[in-house]
This record gives sequence, structure tokens and C-alpha cells, in this order.
Amino acid sequence: MADKPFKPYVPADARLKEFTLPAVLVGAVLAVVLGAANAYLGLVAGMTVAATFPAAVMAMAILRGLKGTVLEENTCRTTAAVGEALVAGAIFTIPAFLIAQDPATGKHIWNNIHYWESTMLMLVGGILGVLFVIFLRRVLIEDTSLPFPESVACAEIVKAGQGGATGAKYVFGSIGLAAFLELFRNNFGFQLVQGYVKKFYALPIVKNFKLLTSGMHQVGTASNPTGGMYIESPAASPAMLGVGYIIGPKLSAIVFSGGVFGHMMFIPLFIFINGGFKALAASGTSWLDITAAVWNSQVRPFAVGAMIVGAFYTLFKMRNSLSTGIARAFKDLGKIGKKSGDEKINRLEKDIPYSITIIGIIALVIPIFFLYYHFSHSIIGALVSAVVMTIAGFLFAAVAGFLVGTIGSSNNPISGLTLSTLIVAALLMVAVGVKGPSGIAAVLGVAAVVCVSSGVAGDIMQDLKVGHILGGTPKAMEMGCMIGVIAAAFVMALVLQLLHTGYAEMGGIGGELLPAPQAGLMAMLSQGIISGGMAWPLVIMGALFSIGLILIGAPSPMLIAVGMYLPFHTTFAIFIGGIIKWVVDLIREKKKLNKEKVENTGILLASGLIAGEALMGIVIAATVVAGGGKPILPKIR
Repeated sequence: MADKPFKPYVPADARLKEFTLPAVLVGAVLAVVLGAANAYLGLVAGMTVAATFPAAVMAMAILRGLKGTVLEENTCRTTAAVGEALVAGAIFTIPAFLIAQDPATGKHIWNNIHYWESTMLMLVGGILGVLFVIFLRRVLIEDTSLPFPESVACAEIVKAGQGGATGAKYVFGSIGLAAFLELFRNNFGFQLVQGYVKKFYALPIVKNFKLLTSGMHQVGTASNPTGGMYIESPAASPAMLGVGYIIGPKLSAIVFSGGVFGHMMFIPLFIFINGGFKALAASGTSWLDITAAVWNSQVRPFAVGAMIVGAFYTLFKMRNSLSTGIARAFKDLGKIGKKSGDEKINRLEKDIPYSITIIGIIALVIPIFFLYYHFSHSIIGALVSAVVMTIAGFLFAAVAGFLVGTIGSSNNPISGLTLSTLIVAALLMVAVGVKGPSGIAAVLGVAAVVCVSSGVAGDIMQDLKVGHILGGTPKAMEMGCMIGVIAAAFVMALVLQLLHTGYAEMGGIGGELLPAPQAGLMAMLSQGIISGGMAWPLVIMGALFSIGLILIGAPSPMLIAVGMYLPFHTTFAIFIGGIIKWVVDLIREKKKLNKEKVENTGILLASGLIAGEALMGIVIAATVVAGGGKPILPKIR
């Protein structure tokens, strides 16, 4: 039986407004906002949430007031969603410059975010991701065997929204609630309360709430130096609850299991068997300081080893999909020049022409070569880095697009793909004699561009599929994506620096509040290969632990390792979010409610909680920076 012919929501011969100034301008602003929110989330939790759904709802809500068409809303959503994808790649790699150190001197590669270098890495990676996708769009989007689950779901939300029900109240309402809770979860909020209503602040309930948000309870004392354990309550974090809700009870439980392993098993074990820590406890050193030292110096390197094996195991399980994606990439690459979207009358087939795309790729490789020379101080090193970046960038863009078509953007393993590139680049740097801080910087530069490119390519492929279903013009969406990339790239370095400075008292990026697990992995691995400064015994132990998990059939060793790397209160809060999702599903099944409506509403509410906390966290960081290390508070008469 022949397949039923595809019919888009908006016919090909329809002439509606599409690529307009309001659509692009609103989309660019949303790209920055959603990108900033996901930067905070990724640094805190080590994962990001696809922005396709909240971007679609926000685009509909805003452009509805401007009498925008469904195709304008589509362009706006595509422009907005790419900001999250660019940031997802950036936060997994660029913060590694802050975390990595030169073992010879102990100095960090960067003490602060370098604005122009960071912006160039994001800009080149993002634009390359868009250009690579242009070659791959037809072969992947028109493949009926690829389900594109998240794209289909998003298209249905947009279609339903044309009847007037956008769901914007859920997103914006939960954003406001989460922002309010985050304000009073921080000392910033408590200082406001203390200043305005001192008597209220003295009430026990307020003090207890402040204690709950820190969530630290002691088991064991310094007077008994045979061992100790700290059990933390879940963080009072709307964003982490939202993450747990979106990923569901199974995945949130897997992440939390890593926290149980790392904090409730390995920390007490390492303290018990290490006589030096016993001596510290006997001398009166706080158990809190001891456990923090054990976690940072021993458990985290152990978790890095587990993450390395987990990442490659994830790629191994996807080997068939990966090989298929790479084969299709080469097949489509051979079609370059045979078709040009503008030669067709049908607007649904119009892409940015291949000729312009090729020129764009060449034009971007030239400045990135000079940037890599700036990092490596070696012409050969810069040339090798540029070649590796270009080849790996295209191949992994194809792989990312194929995986998004299979499992959705939220499950795209770009950190695992980047890890492969980083190892290859590091080994090549050693082979050509580029070592020390220069070699580490060059390797991280290659990883950053590939990671951003892969993240953007996967997200754009998902958004192009949504547009394909709705009847959008590919060329308009591709241009919108480039504008979203440019807008986000020029702002995100400022956001990262703001967070690093604003939370400096907690260690900044790489510290307890912003642990940045993937960036820590990239930093430690590049530093270890280039300079030989890695704690290899602990890394090997972690790798063997992950192999053991694989042998017994444990689900997702990578997520378990990430859970070990994150603070316990973070994984605990994610777990609670998963439990809430489980309870909601039970109620839905018992009352026989509409599954699609309940799930869409839940995703929108959870997305709003994530965005609200993240944006308020950035605002608080901004007040700390502006206040020279202390938050700026309103004057109280």
C-alpha cells in the first residue's frame, strides 16, 4: 500500500506573512532569555531542557497580540528555540576554561570568561550547525521512518493554539511563582525581609524555612573521628523539581542513585579508610569541610572516570543509529550542487542555496583557524584543530539530527559526541607537540565549536520538522536560526561571567552551587591527556565502577555518574520532581483524564518553573556584581 501523501497544515500555495520584523525580533529576544535560563540550569544540574515547547507557547502568546500568522509564530519559535541549543553546547565546554588548570603552575587556564574568544566559539559553532543542517534537511526531514516525537508533539500544540488555547498562562504563571520562590530562597530575599519586617524575620517559621533551603543535617560529630556522614534534604528549587518532572520518575531516580552512591556511600567510605581525614576531625575541623574536601578531591575524579565509560557506552548502544547517520551525511554531501532550493517554485522546498552555504563554511573556518592559533601558539596545532573541528562538526551534526529524529532533542547525547572529539583532538595536540596550557586551550576550543554545532544542528532539525508539518518555508526558518544564534552568542558570555562573578563566594562556575559537571569532565580529561595531571587511579576506579554497572545491566551509567558529580541536594530535588510526575500519572490514569492534555500542561508548568528560577538567579547575580560583592537592596526608610 502506498504511503498517504503528506499535506502540511498551511498549504504550499498559501501566501501568509512569515519572515517579518516582529517575528524575528521577538524570537531573538526569547533566544537570549531561554538561553540564559538554560545556562543557569545546565551549570546547576548538568542538563538542559529543550526550549521548543515553551518557545512555541511564548511565540503564540506574544504574536497573537500583534495579529501574527501561524507562519510568523513558526519563525519566531524557531528563532527562539535555537538559543537553548547554543547554550547547551556552550555550558558543557566553555566553563572548562575556568575549571582546567596548568599542573605545572596550578593556575587556571582562564580566571574569568574571555568575552571575545567565548563569543567567537559560540558564534562559529552555532552558524556552522545551521549551515551543516542545510545539507541534511531533505534527507532527514522527508524520511518517513524517523518519528521525530517531540516535533510532532510541538506541532500539535501549535495547531491547538490556533483555536485560541495557547497554554501561555501555565508558562508565565509558573515563571512568576518560581521567580518569587527563588528570590526568598536566597539570602538576597531574606535580607529584604529582614530590612522591611524585622519582627517577621525573627519568627521561628522563617528561620526554619531558611534552614530547610540550606538543607544540611549532621549525622556523626567531630568528637567521634571514626567516620561521618551528612544527609541533605532536597533543595527548595523549583527548577530542579521541574527538571525531575520533565525527565520522569525513572530517569530522575537514576540520577538520584548516583547521589546516593557518591554522597552516602563513597564519601563516608573514603573518610573511614583515610587516616588523614580522621586526624582532621580530631583536630576540630568541621565535618562539613571534610566531606566537601572528600567530594571535590576524590569522589568527583571517581565520577569523571565513570562518566567517560558511560558516555562511550551510550555511543556504543547507538552505534547502528550513529553509523546510519554518518552514512546519510556522506550520501547527502554528494548531492551538493545537484539541487538548489531557490530553483523550485514550491516554497516548502526552498533552502538557503548550497553555494552560499559552502562559502559560509569556508569563511568561518578561516577566523577559527586564527583563534586556534591564538590558543595553541602553533600553526600546525591550529591547522590540525581546524580540520578536526570541521570534519567532526559535520559528522556529528548529521548524527545529532538523526538522533533527534529518532529519540527527540531532550535525549541527544551531545556531551558524549563532544567527548570523542576532545580525546582525538587532545591526542593529536600531544602528537604535534602542543602541550601545557596552550594545548589544553586548543583542545577545549575544538570541543566547544563541535559541541555547540552538534547541539544547534539537532535542535534545528527538530524545529525544521515542526515547520515541515506546519507548512513553513525552510529558508525563512534557517535565516531565523542564524539571527537567534547571533543574538544569543553575543550575550551568553556575559551571562556566564555574571554567574561566575555573582556566585564567587560559592566557588563560581565549578563550585558547589554551579558545579558544571560536563565542563568539569572536559576540563579534567583535556588537562589529564595534555599535561598528565589527572588523578588517574581515581579515574580508573570510576571507570571500573561504571563497567561493573554495565555488566549487571544498570540503566544509564552516564546519568548515575552525573548524579555522583552533582551536589546531593540537587539530585534529591530532581528525584522529588520525578515522584511528583509519577503521582500525577497515577491520578490521570485513575480519573481517566486526557493523557495528551495532562502531559502538555505538565511540561509547560515545569518549563516555567525552570525558566523562573533561572532568570531570577541571574538577576540576583547581577545585583551582587553591581553591588561589588553584595546584593543591592532597596533603601528602607
